[in-house]
Amino acid sequence: MNGKGQSVGSPGELKEFYAELGRRHLAALWTVTADLLPREPKTKALPWLWRWKELAALALRAGELVPIERGGERRVLALVNPGLGGKYATTHTLWGAVQILLPGEIAPAHRHTPAAIRFILQGEGGFTTVEGDKCLMSPGDLVLTPPWTWHDHGTEGREPVIWFDGLDLPLAHDLDAVFFEPYPEHVQPVARVNDAERRFGTGQLLPTWERRADRSSPLYNYKWPETREALDRLAQGEGSPFDDVALEYANPTTGGPVLPTLACWIQLLRPGVRPRAHRHASSAVYVVFEGSGESIIGGQRFLWERGDMFVIPPWTWHEHANPTGGEAILFSIHDTPVMEALGLYREEAYPAGDGHQPVTTDFGG
Repeated sequence: MNGKGQSVGSPGELKEFYAELGRRHLAALWTVTADLLPREPKTKALPWLWRWKELAALALRAGELVPIERGGERRVLALVNPGLGGKYATTHTLWGAVQILLPGEIAPAHRHTPAAIRFILQGEGGFTTVEGDKCLMSPGDLVLTPPWTWHDHGTEGREPVIWFDGLDLPLAHDLDAVFFEPYPEHVQPVARVNDAERRFGTGQLLPTWERRADRSSPLYNYKWPETREALDRLAQGEGSPFDDVALEYANPTTGGPVLPTLACWIQLLRPGVRPRAHRHASSAVYVVFEGSGESIIGGQRFLWERGDMFVIPPWTWHEHANPTGGEAILFSIHDTPVMEALGLYREEAYPAGDGHQPVTTDFGG
């Protein structure tokens, strides 16, 4: 008996009791509460950065060594977070990667349940055909392949085309919800060219006869000139205290995220700006499209420049800064729609007086 008159088993009795639970595939909640119900999330994902000069060189080398053919499907280099124990993922829910096509190549058509985006980084003459709609791609374009849509990629120019791939593949995999199907032929027939852009590209005006309930955007290609123009307009006023001039790509029929599980951002950091630190329950993968700057993530400083890619794990303090005299532009993907749909999203500002974290170390990976 303890001081409250309650029975207490001996060490030997408890050991045998727990062994019996294990044999019957049971667990005592009181022994695992600290792991299952921490005071706040304890992610295994690490802040990390991949250098463009290394990514581009390895992508080009892959182009020399690995053919595009049915079976391999895509020539992709995935960003693998070293904190996730060998899991093929950039965060616990997000997949980031670099994909390359050489002149004249067409990657085989297929479809899958994971949602995907492409953000074009280098090269002209590329295209993605989505459900028969051929979307012509240039650097800065965002291209969507919503879940279970037929798509293939190709190039018709004279130079390699390289882009960033973003998918919810780790999430779909953990939910045992991945389905994949190759198209009967190597490529799908092209029925239209830039048709989704023609119908939905204005964002503010929609065809009166369109009635869509799909949570995925019907606009497959968000063109860079319009995106840049929107950034410039917003930059004429005040920006976010945490992200400066930041825009989320929107589904023109709903105003919500472009895909049910992925939000996409484009963000301008004006010269000399240093927004405050904050954290949120979602994770993100960033791509530096223009300029250079730094991010402090969990007290660690990451210096970045054009083409670099980096990770912000969930519930991790972070802030961006542009100490240079030129503009910096970041593209990013976020799993925020999932967290919001499940009622799990929250965020908070850094509590220190000036809103900035102390820097404890510099990233050297």
